[in-house]
Amino acid sequence: MTTLRKFLAPVMVIGLVVPLPASAAGAAVSYACRADTKFGQHQVSLRQGIEAKAPAVVRPGGDFYVVFDLKAGSLPGEVKGFKLKEVRDLSLRIPIPANAQYVSGWLSGGSGLNSTPSIQASIGVATLRVAGPIAGGASYKLPQLTVHLKAGRSGVVETKLQGSSFDNPGLDLQATIKWKFVTIKSPVKCYPDPNPPLTRTEIR
Repeated sequence: MTTLRKFLAPVMVIGLVVPLPASAAGAAVSYACRADTKFGQHQVSLRQGIEAKAPAVVRPGGDFYVVFDLKAGSLPGEVKGFKLKEVRDLSLRIPIPANAQYVSGWLSGGSGLNSTPSIQASIGVATLRVAGPIAGGASYKLPQLTVHLKAGRSGVVETKLQGSSFDNPGLDLQATIKWKFVTIKSPVKCYPDPNPPLTRTEIR
């Protein structure tokens, strides 16, 4: 059991790191994560490369678009003799910003997901869902997300990722890990830490 506990944390870190190319204009967001297993809870971390674009200025009541481009990555097939079988049911959340109204959202691109991603807005949050499964060792790219917003009457519109704690996650998924003859399903909840704004649009 001790060997398994030592393994669970590094496999999640290595498996979900998505590097941001140096030439890209964007950020590598750091997530604090917690994996829940029958052997206990394990806190881990990961980084997600993301490029976000929005206009610098918009007129009061005007329509504008924010584009979130999530960078490509890959999962390891094996780490220290343990097999990462797959990742399923990934949900990435982006809150609808203050001083703006959600009009619509759509996805484009993406690869290696073995399912059709979806986007849905509810209670002030847009959620990108990928059912998967994404197999261990496979390369993948989450789809680009475009959000159509309508500006408020005044102020500033800042976009950022959802999440402030393990009780309010902005990213969650389920990982399946095989250890000898045991298959372990591990729910993982994450929140960005820190969580700076990704875009800033002035209304004037």
